Amino acid sequence: METFYRAKPVPIPHPPQPTRRPAPHEGAFPHRALAAWFRLAARDLPWRRTRDPYAILVSEIMLQQTQVATVIPFYKRWLARFPSFESLAAAEENDVLSLWQGLGYYSRARNLHRAAKTVAKTHGGEMPREPALIRALPGIGRYTAGAVASFAFDLPEPLVDANVARVLARLLDLHTPIDSTAGQSALWAAALALVPENGARIFNSALMELGALLCTPRTPRCGDCPIRKSCAASANGTAESLPRKKPRRSRAELAEHCAWTVHCDRILLEHQTGPRWRGLWKLPALPAAPHTAPLLTIEYPFTHHRVTLSVFAQPAPSPLHENLAWHALATLADLPLTAPHRRAIEKLCAKI
Repeated sequence: METFYRAKPVPIPHPPQPTRRPAPHEGAFPHRALAAWFRLAARDLPWRRTRDPYAILVSEIMLQQTQVATVIPFYKRWLARFPSFESLAAAEENDVLSLWQGLGYYSRARNLHRAAKTVAKTHGGEMPREPALIRALPGIGRYTAGAVASFAFDLPEPLVDANVARVLARLLDLHTPIDSTAGQSALWAAALALVPENGARIFNSALMELGALLCTPRTPRCGDCPIRKSCAASANGTAESLPRKKPRRSRAELAEHCAWTVHCDRILLEHQTGPRWRGLWKLPALPAAPHTAPLLTIEYPFTHHRVTLSVFAQPAPSPLHENLAWHALATLADLPLTAPHRRAIEKLCAKI
């Protein structure tokens, strides 16, 4: 049986807080109780059945800003197609982006592709064990490096994702916004102090699972929590009001005008080369809205914007501008299209 506790208890560090009633969370953290709960309650997720650092990296990149249920089928298809760093490194970017379709945030796929090439070229196809070398890979931040180091190699590396941030904010009764510099500093300091020298894989997994199953954003199940006696927010009755975040930005409204040009079961599309949607295809952009009614209008979010996409029937330019190309409608399923434009194309094709 794996152990995941230190030889000496580690107190939870506490950033400066408003005056509050002392809580029974001071002192040793109940690593054993958390481990026991995890072994009974943990979900059976495919990436928890492996210690392969490549498979773990794939899962962590996919899980960024994407729900577990959505990721599972993509994860299985990805590993069937690209089972190793070498196979991914040898792939064409177009194939990588095509397989990623439906997950969104395509920069994640490009960074994963770049990381695979670096591992294949610099590390002989094997993920380095040193956390600093893992973090040096393209697109790998502090969280992902810690996740791979702890889940694959059981190294005592801290990690803070959305679930862990919520758990730690409540443990500390942290009223500083967790998306602020001070808040992040407090969370990472706590994570570092708590991660055990032995058994970091189980500890980090358990802390994440606690946030997913019990220490949820709304109505946390404090009565079922295995570490409740260490939780300052539970003692102070503030769990439901935490964590705090900085006020959200208001979303800017943007208008996008695109052309619908179809001829002989072929559609004219534009290949993207800029930072937004690089490597993907979309409906050709128009400089302004024509003086005609749009065939279709849909809305979609993009970072801090809400975009209104309007599609207008247009003739093909002659000659074709750079980055424009005809594609058979029957081949669109295998073409890496941006998600909102794929949705627009499918709606319009249904009317043909």
